[in-house]
Amino acid sequence: MNAGALELALKRQRLQIASANLRSDFGRHAAGLAPAFGAADCALEGARWIGRNPQLVVAAGVALAVVRPRRAWRWGRRAFVGWQAWRRLREFLDRQPA
Repeated sequence: MNAGALELALKRQRLQIASANLRSDFGRHAAGLAPAFGAADCALEGARWIGRNPQLVVAAGVALAVVRPRRAWRWGRRAFVGWQAWRRLREFLDRQPA
């Protein structure tokens, strides 16, 4: 190998070692966020499950309406307000340039 190629190979190796050290440091520093990411993963999986099984959510809502109609009305209003807020937020975010 000529001197230029050898120098480039050494520089590449040093960059790879530095990159490995940075990844290791990031992993150690981000370990405290693992519970939050785990909770977010659990919530996302729950939302996917609800998307796959909407009939169970409707059945639970009907059962609640039969057993506790006042509470069902209150939760229905909250769900409607939350849904409206979510729609507005999505529309706002979609209008923003990337």
